[in-house]
Amino acid sequence: AAGRRLFSTTPSAANGVEALKPLSSPACQRVFDAVLRRDGAQPEFVQAVHEVLDSIAPVVEQRPQLEPLVSALCEPERVVHFRVPWVDDKGARTINRGFRVQMNSAIGPYKGGLRFHPSVDVSVLKFLAFEQVLKNALTTLPLGGGKGGA
Repeated sequence: AAGRRLFSTTPSAANGVEALKPLSSPACQRVFDAVLRRDGAQPEFVQAVHEVLDSIAPVVEQRPQLEPLVSALCEPERVVHFRVPWVDDKGARTINRGFRVQMNSAIGPYKGGLRFHPSVDVSVLKFLAFEQVLKNALTTLPLGGGKGGA
């Protein structure tokens, strides 16, 4: 997409590609590299994953058995794309794109709100759903994370 930031962990990143620092944990770096390959054109999501992996790198380095779990947290269980047709007050027909990201339900059903804004896209909702998983886990309530919008 034109104007979107892309990411790389190489120091010579150029041509609209923002360089992110390599992660201190090889396990976290492997997870991040997989996210970059899969979702590199989703800047909000990529940046959120990088920041979380950077924060948890010391723990993952001490407990390498966590790598598959961390990898699973970085991949939504389900992403639903749909259209929302509507007619405005002047009778003009419009179609908006809608999304529902169901990130993780390991500790309970998906919980997360809806966002209606022209800037909403799948990258923003994946970022918000990813952070909702972590937020819900910290509350100790048995809830997973998701987010939707159009």
